[in-house]
Amino acid sequence: MRIAFLLLLHTLKRTRTIILTTGILLGAFQLVLIAVAGSIQNEGGFDQLAALIPPFARELLGPSMVSFLSFSGIVCLGYFHLAPMGSLVGLTIALATTPASEIETGFIDLILSRPVARHWIITRTIVMSVLATVFLLGLMIAGTWIGLKTLAPEGVQWPTPQLIRSLALNLGLLMLCWSGIALAIAAASRRRSVAGALSGLLALATFLLDYVGRLWHPAESVAWLSPFRYFSPFDLVMGTPLPMKHLEVLAATALAGYLIAYAVFRTRDISH
Repeated sequence: MRIAFLLLLHTLKRTRTIILTTGILLGAFQLVLIAVAGSIQNEGGFDQLAALIPPFARELLGPSMVSFLSFSGIVCLGYFHLAPMGSLVGLTIALATTPASEIETGFIDLILSRPVARHWIITRTIVMSVLATVFLLGLMIAGTWIGLKTLAPEGVQWPTPQLIRSLALNLGLLMLCWSGIALAIAAASRRRSVAGALSGLLALATFLLDYVGRLWHPAESVAWLSPFRYFSPFDLVMGTPLPMKHLEVLAATALAGYLIAYAVFRTRDISH
């Protein structure tokens, strides 16, 4: 147990720079979004944008679109904009493929020369992924509330704490979902580049599948296979409660990936 804990500390030490840098950048991105939203609010830009929507579209979309074209809607954008979402999923995949890197470099031989069971390699990676997810989302939330306290215009309506928590929870489970998938692939791989590339391509393919499924009705029959189908930030911003089914699917996918990683890594040949 002590050796496993030291292994976790060693891995966190190796990855602390990229995790900390990513967290600071994402926290700063929240501040920038709030500054931009405040500027638009002060200039009356949201009213102008709403006025540009044709009456038929306004009736079709209802008040949900108006709620998105608002200060609160822009603030929430930081939790589902493609840049932060893509960077978080990419970092999650990079962390989850650590076992493949240790096999490739031969570091795994040094680890297992000590009295440590194989399953601790996978457990260490899971704990690291969870800690990184909590830390990164914590910095994003901190950036949001610091920005609201210091940069939000007087009298503007803030996003509710429940909305921010729901957005962060949905994003966090999406990250853990991809960590489970990437870890299952890494547990069967000898090279980190192969595991990372396969996981990244799978993420891209399923993202595009979800995108096409939302626009093209025939694709809906297979779009449910994409984890991004269960990432529903737009619905949250529009006022719809976070579906528990979406959280369950993402959590179950993460758990399945972790269990597969345990099973594969326990019996595979890891000699360098």
